[in-house]
Amino acid sequence: MERPPGRRTCLYDAEQLDAVVERIAVIGLLRRGAPLAERHGMAPPLRLDIKVKRYADDLALLHPETQLLEDPAHVALDLQGRSVLVVDDVLYTGHSLLRVLGYLSRWSPAEVRVAVLADRGVLRLPLRADIVGLRLDVAPTDVIECNVPPYEPSWRIELLQPERGAGNED
Repeated sequence: MERPPGRRTCLYDAEQLDAVVERIAVIGLLRRGAPLAERHGMAPPLRLDIKVKRYADDLALLHPETQLLEDPAHVALDLQGRSVLVVDDVLYTGHSLLRVLGYLSRWSPAEVRVAVLADRGVLRLPLRADIVGLRLDVAPTDVIECNVPPYEPSWRIELLQPERGAGNED
């Protein structure tokens, strides 16, 4: 393929780019954020998966406080001076993201960015994702289901509108 004519300036060569990649850490939130990061080729030298949970997949509140399971292997973690990208499937109220950011702050990364596949647009905390694949404004009772292999057999997003119980109809 012929390149268009014009003046070209090399901003980063291979060696410089290798150094940039060495300073990036990808933090995949389990369950679906970790395979999302992997699916899209985000596999820099340092990859860390964090298990955090507040809501069930159907948005039922599991824990009044967001639960983050610390991995003993994280004790020796060195994020100082690194750029960190946190990847998750759905940004809902922001409680889980806030817990993860607090957890990561103890290692003094140079910067932390957030990428989500879908933002429901109902944040309750002063947070935001830097990269949003989709903004899905749905009813509060509806559920965004991100199907991400290996947890589900197919790669897709579904809207679940739970059946209303007897006596709950308008």
